[in-house]
Amino acid sequence: MAKMTTRKTADEPRKGRAIGIGKKRGSLTEQAYEAIKEKIITLYFLPGQYLNEGAICDLLKLGRTPVHQALQRLQVEGLVDIVPRKGVIIQPDSIGQIIDILDARMVVETEIARKAAVNATDKDVEALQAILDHHSDGHHGGGAIDAFVECDRAFHVKISEISRSNVLGDFAKVLHERSTRSWYLHLWQTLDTAASERQHRGVLAAIRARDGEAAATAMREHLMSLRERVTHLQQAAPRRSFGHA
Repeated sequence: MAKMTTRKTADEPRKGRAIGIGKKRGSLTEQAYEAIKEKIITLYFLPGQYLNEGAICDLLKLGRTPVHQALQRLQVEGLVDIVPRKGVIIQPDSIGQIIDILDARMVVETEIARKAAVNATDKDVEALQAILDHHSDGHHGGGAIDAFVECDRAFHVKISEISRSNVLGDFAKVLHERSTRSWYLHLWQTLDTAASERQHRGVLAAIRARDGEAAATAMREHLMSLRERVTHLQQAAPRRSFGHA
C-alpha cells in the first residue's frame, strides 16, 4: 500500500487550503465525510492516489466505522473508488467529465435560480450582495483560486438556499463540489475573475428584480461561459493528459 502522501505537479496552482467545506459539525460519519471530501476537493488527496482506511482514521482521529461509511458515500458521489484488497483510490475528473458536470449544472441551477428569484426576501438579496462585496474588497486569505472558490461556492450555495428547493439543492451541491475540485485540478488556467464577477452580479440583479426567467437566463449564461472556456482548454491541449477518459 502506498503511503498517504500528496504529490506535486509541474504546473499546479496554490492549493490544499481549507475552503470552508465541512464547517458544520454533526455525526461522526458526517464529520468524516466532510473532512475527506474537503481533502479531495482541495487536492490534499490527489487523483489516482491510493489510500487505506486505517491511515485516514489516524489522520482524522476518527474510528473505522464512520470513515468507512463516509467513503461509501463518497464512492456513490464518484469521488473515490473502494477496491477490495487494494484500498481507496481517489477518482480523477477528465475535461470531458467536467463538461458533463457543467451540462448537468445548467439543467439544475437554472431552475434553482428561477425559484430563488421568486422566493427571495430582501434579506436574502442583501446576503447575496454581501458575498460578492466581501470577495471584491480583497479581504480574504489565500491566493486567487482560493478567493474565487470561496466566493463562488458561497454564492451558489446561498442561491440554492433561497430557492427553498431541498431536492434540487442536494443535486446542485454534489455537482458544484465536483466543479470546485476541477478548479484546483485544471480550471485555474481558465480563471477570469472579472467575467465571473460580472456574471454573478447579473444573476443577483435578476434575483433582486424577482424576475425568474431573467435569473435562469443569467445563470445559464454564467455556466455556459465557463463551459466554453473549458472546451477551449480541451481543444488547446489535445495531447495533454487530464485524467482518465
